[in-house]
Order: sequence, then C-alpha cells, then structure tokens
Amino acid sequence: MPSVELSAGPVDYQDTGGEGPVLVFGHGLPMNETQWRKVVPLLDGYRCVLPTLPLGGHRRPMRRDADLTQRGVALLLGEFLERLGLEDVTLVLNDWGGGQFLVSEGRAERLARMVLVACEAFDNFPPGPARAMAHVCRIPGGVRLLTRLMGVRAVRRARGGYGGMSLRGIPDEVMDDWFGPATRSRAVRRDFAKFATGAPDRATLLDWSGRLRDFDRPVLVVWAAEDRLMPREHGPRLAELYPQGRLVEIADSSTLVPEDQPERLAEEMTRFLVATGASPVRPAG
Repeated sequence: MPSVELSAGPVDYQDTGGEGPVLVFGHGLPMNETQWRKVVPLLDGYRCVLPTLPLGGHRRPMRRDADLTQRGVALLLGEFLERLGLEDVTLVLNDWGGGQFLVSEGRAERLARMVLVACEAFDNFPPGPARAMAHVCRIPGGVRLLTRLMGVRAVRRARGGYGGMSLRGIPDEVMDDWFGPATRSRAVRRDFAKFATGAPDRATLLDWSGRLRDFDRPVLVVWAAEDRLMPREHGPRLAELYPQGRLVEIADSSTLVPEDQPERLAEEMTRFLVATGASPVRPAG
C-alpha cells in the first residue's frame, strides 16, 4: 500500500488510478479503507483514493505531538490532498463528518463537491452512543480495555454500539482488521484516545457548522432511514444548510450505508456526479 509522509506522520492510502474524476473517501473510528470495499468496485470510471486516517484503525502510529483533534484531522486530510496534488475532488464521508471542517477552516479550495453519507454533523461529535466510548478513552488504559472488549463477539454485535451501525452486520474479519492496530500497538492506542476525545464543545461545533454555508458547490446528503447514531432530522437540516445541497434517504440501512446498501449508494453517487459535471472516464475499446 502506498504511503505519504505528512506533518503528523505517515498516512497509507489506496488509489485505483485512472483518468476519471477524483473521489476521496473518509472513514469512521477506528475504521479504514475497507469501509468502502463494497462501493469502490461499483464506481468504474472514477479514480478512488482512500487514505487511512489516524482515527484508531491506522496501521502505523503518528508522531507523539500530532494534533489528532477533529480540527487537526480535517487539516491533515487537506494536507493529504495537497501532497498528492489532487484537484477538483469529490470528498465522500460516512460516519466521521469532520472532513467538512475543511470548509470552516477555509481549506476547501481543492473540493469540487461533497457526498455526506450518514455522518456526524452540527453538535453530534461524537454521536450519542459513542460518547460513553469517548469517556472510556479518557481513562488511563481505557483504549486497551475497549479493544479487548471488542474482541468479545457479544460486545461487538451489541445494538447500542458497533452492532447497531449496520443492519446486515459487519463481518468479524473486517472488525478484526479495524481494531487490530490498536490491539497490538500502544502508540496507536495513544492516537485512538487523542481522536476519540478530540471534539470541541457544543458552541464551537455549532459555530463551525454555521460556516459551512460558505461552501457554494454541490453537496449530496445521503441519510439512512434506520440510523441509530445520526439523528434523522440532521439529514434535511444539513442539505438545507449547504447552498447547493440535495437530500436522498436510503431505506433499510443504518449508519454504514456502504455496508448495508452499497449498490443503492453507488447508484445515487453516480447520478449526482454525472449531474454535477463529473462523468466517469472509461478506457476506450
């Protein structure tokens, strides 16, 4: 897997290559690029770039002094786009919504559009059920305890936690991959705790959200009808906030729409991309 050295440390990424429009995918805590494993193959004709951000599922730790707050990771994503020279990017987020803060930080010049899929918004950082996990991560040894608990099948499938993020169920091998780095590495656990506890207060989050109105490019908001983490009203509210926002609701899905409804999501994304000037480019013949 290729890697780029950024100010916070090394960031691995996958890149499908090609001449098509660039789609950059974010992921959740402590997930990685495999969150999109069902969707990317359905986006033929697009260059899909999937960085493994330092949200706890990253395989190599960041520098000890790295800023892994919500703002810090958003700026790191902007640095990633710059270092790879990516332009006219469609930023695709699911679960983690902090990539939107590139807008509030005035660093969205490389973004042509966004696709926001059942993600954190407004003051929902972290989402309600995840706040207990954030409290655990503040306790010395808390992340280690969490990773051990997530090795217990009944815990990882609990509907009040990760088991509630997908109606279909996340395969054990995928969950093992997500939690593996923090299970093995004390330094990754340190990074995990930094991010999990790195959300600002409610007033700051709402102030940052207000600045999102400055993004005058197309935004597709995709919300899940059976979501347990992202409030139902946040979908239309987010679509209304962006000057060129549009809303699609997907039934029979929880937060991880790429897991529950990958075909429908890819279909809605492609329709939106083509309608906003980003048609796929496929090899001749």
